[in-house]
Formats: sequence, C-alpha cells, structure tokens
Amino acid sequence: MLQQPTLQQLRELKLAGMAQAFEEQINQPQNNSLSFEERIAFMLDREISYRKNRKLQGLIKAAKFRYQACVEDIDYQHPRNLDKSQFASLIQCNWIRQKHNIIFQGPTGTGKSWLACALGLQACRQIISVRYFRLPRLLETLRIAHADGSYADIISQIAKTQMVILDDWGIDILAREQRNDLLEILEDRYQQGATIITTQLPIKKWHEFIGEATIADAILDRVVHNSYQIKFDGDSLRRKEGRKLNKNKKEID
Repeated sequence: MLQQPTLQQLRELKLAGMAQAFEEQINQPQNNSLSFEERIAFMLDREISYRKNRKLQGLIKAAKFRYQACVEDIDYQHPRNLDKSQFASLIQCNWIRQKHNIIFQGPTGTGKSWLACALGLQACRQIISVRYFRLPRLLETLRIAHADGSYADIISQIAKTQMVILDDWGIDILAREQRNDLLEILEDRYQQGATIITTQLPIKKWHEFIGEATIADAILDRVVHNSYQIKFDGDSLRRKEGRKLNKNKKEID
C-alpha cells in the first residue's frame, strides 16, 4: 500500500500538519466519504494551522515574558484607572504596526508588568515578534557585552524586534554608559518598532533618572511624543490577593 510511503514522504518534506491530517484520514473510515478536493483542503488547513501554532510557540519562547498573562484574564473591576474601551483598542495591536509606544506609570502592584506581558502575548498571537526585558538587567547585560564583543549583536536583535517591553524603568539613576546604551536602543527603535515602558516614575522625573539633560531630552523625544500614556492608581493587586489568601486561611482554620 502507498499509505506508509506517502506518510513518510510528507514527514521528510517537513509537512508535519499534512502528515497528521493524512494519518487521521487513514485511521478514520468516515473520511472515506470526502471528495479528493475536500481531503486536500483538510490537509492544507491542518498544515497552515500547524505552522501558525509552531510560529506562535516560537515567538512566545523568544519573548521570555515575566508573567504568563493574557488579555482575557484582565481584571477591569479593580479600581486602578484602567479604561476598558481604551485597552480594547490596544488589544488590536494597531499601535504596534504604527510604531507607537505605551507608558504604564503608577505605584507598585497595580499590574503594569502583568498588563505589558498580556499585550506582548496578544502581539505574539498576531505573529508579531516581542522581547521582554527588565531594564536594570538589560543594562547589566549590555555592560558585559561591551567587554565580550557581543554588544552589536544584542543591539541589533533588539532593533529588529517589532515590540519591546522595558520593565522597571527608573529604578536607579543611570551611569554614563547606561544612558548612552539606552539612547542607542531607543534611537534604533524610533519609528521602526513599538515599545512598552513600565515605571513608577512620573515622566517629569525622568530627567533626574537619566542623569544628563541633553541625553534625557533625546530619550524623551523618541519615547513620549508618540506614546499612549496610561497612569494607574489605587491599591496594590498583590495586597488584594494577600487579603484573599488570609481570608481563605481563616475560613479553613
């Protein structure tokens, strides 16, 4: 019979989705009623779905998200000034295609990093490349890269990524080399890619964080003027979850 050689050939051609669909047709007699065109269409649909899913999983793995977050799980009831209609628009990811930025600013625990990762996953679902970085760790990586010769490669990879998340912006005042590296990243991304920044620091205090007026002006010019600025307030979601756990513990006790 030609079934097994055909199956093997599909696998050799790396048509894994079609191979799976062909094997299903062999093992499920009800598929015998399908026409030749219907069988081919079924196999092609399966191959396309397989490749899209494989691409999606590769994008998620490469993104290295801090949180396993998705837009379907967003809590719009918690009082933190999150506009549901505005966020519904951001979920469409047109702001990424338009090379705009988002600045999430607010107190710790209000979900800035989680929401950034949720938007990142949504972008991956639309086959958009994403990378997540904690800014302090990225700057340390670049410090080492200057010494070992990998700096240009890392900067190039970041520049090519369609959407980048810079989390924990403004934790420490920048050293000279750090502010230069940050400007290099944002210069490459200006009107070429989209960036999400999460920060506790109001924009008016960014000059102090960056530490040098000329470079601070250059960075703000490349980030702020084409950005959606979303300011959170309210109680920490972590404290909210802690209160739930304590309440449940008391009920159990």
